[in-house]
Amino acid sequence: MDHATTLRAAGLSKTELTAGTLTVHSPIDGAEVAMVGETSPADVAAIIARSQAAFKAWRQVPAPRRGELVRLLGEELRAAKAELGAVVTLEAGKITSEGLGEVQEMIDICDFAVGLSRQIYGLTIASERPGHRMMESWHPMGPCAVITAFNFPVAVWSWNTALALVCGDPVIWKPSEKTPLTAMATMKIMERALKRFGDAPEGLVQLVIGGPAVGEALVASKDVPIVSATGSTRMGSIVGPKVSGRFGRPILELGGNNAMIVAPSADLDMAVRAIVFSAVGTAGQRCTSLRRLIAHRSIRADLVAKLAKAYASLPVGDPRKAGVLVGPLIDKGARDRMQAALAAARKEGGTIHGGETVSTGVPEGGVYVTPAIADMPKQTDTVRTETFAPILYVMGYETLEEAIAIQNDVPQGLSSCIFTLNMREAEAFLSAAGSDCGIANVNIGPSGAEIGGAFGGEKETGGGRESGSDAWKGYMRRQTNTINYSAELPLAQGVKFDF
Repeated sequence: MDHATTLRAAGLSKTELTAGTLTVHSPIDGAEVAMVGETSPADVAAIIARSQAAFKAWRQVPAPRRGELVRLLGEELRAAKAELGAVVTLEAGKITSEGLGEVQEMIDICDFAVGLSRQIYGLTIASERPGHRMMESWHPMGPCAVITAFNFPVAVWSWNTALALVCGDPVIWKPSEKTPLTAMATMKIMERALKRFGDAPEGLVQLVIGGPAVGEALVASKDVPIVSATGSTRMGSIVGPKVSGRFGRPILELGGNNAMIVAPSADLDMAVRAIVFSAVGTAGQRCTSLRRLIAHRSIRADLVAKLAKAYASLPVGDPRKAGVLVGPLIDKGARDRMQAALAAARKEGGTIHGGETVSTGVPEGGVYVTPAIADMPKQTDTVRTETFAPILYVMGYETLEEAIAIQNDVPQGLSSCIFTLNMREAEAFLSAAGSDCGIANVNIGPSGAEIGGAFGGEKETGGGRESGSDAWKGYMRRQTNTINYSAELPLAQGVKFDF
């Protein structure tokens, strides 16, 4: 299916694809596939005002009724899964199964949020005063801005939107300038769900398209109490303080420099399979991609040999073709950063396997590379720096304490894992003295998290949490209530104030 047919199948009209100023290219072949309209920064204030008006109505809708809208969205996503997945592949360069998998994440979080709409629980708390009851309740906060990155162009929006909607918050979505088409296609699906729902307020879910000025207008507005931003640590270092400075709530999902420790007892064949998917899936352009391999010195050479053999057999090419496992990088800039990182690793004593540009057997105009393994003498500055590309740095260790110290000795703290059959090692890795990441796994790679858990990390990853578990609390405000059903007025802490 050609690009134009894929976009038409997703419901995007010729006018929508040609009437604007923002040029959209497909990483598959570098082709210009659209010129879409951009939102003027001057219009953002009116968009926020519509969102605020929607909030005043939506917060009064019972949460289970709000969940019905999300249920309908899940139904519409199921019906459009193939078409939207194809747009993800076209615009982000993911292989077909990953494009479909991203839409499945959207469906799954809708299912989660529908259940949540009947489970927004608060605690009943014992009061120290006779004839009193305490409880906590949770209330909507207001418009939630969702700023997403190119590598998960629709799933991250859904993590936020499904929860925000059942929590009573409207949503304003600003996608990456590199992937506006997936956002436009998703909004058509959302509009079908809204139409079936029937009485949602106008402006409940809105889309803005543009560059940093549009994002800045959302970040700066006191009428947008929640800003969920996914992207680089540099971006988060700007957004986070600005939102916090106006006493808003930032939810930051930033860089990852994820590691796997492979212990002597590990099932090496299983580890190799996990390493390959985690390191080269999405061409190494996941925030949870495996970037550092910390292998025990007794198995390091054997493991690197197995990996080099596996890497040499990886099919690189058009992500739409059956059997291809490694699609394109998002653009030439990503390739240049990859090559610069590999050159720096060589200067630091690393031995590089792979990492070459692929020009034959791939669509002309796309940016294709072979995944790289960098066998390093130690953890260097280059290794500590996240490069959004398929580079796997390999280092050795002698003791588990040393391995954990190496893993934690980076600025980022998103995802981590250990492969071991030793129960003590596994439990030590998951303990307070183990991994310092928001996600820590045993005998599974760091990439491909499920929606049921809270997704996010520590340190320069930003501390935000999205998706499952109790991440919903990030979209609501907690209120503590005390009810006096007695005829007395006792004070807390035994304070006496008689008059």
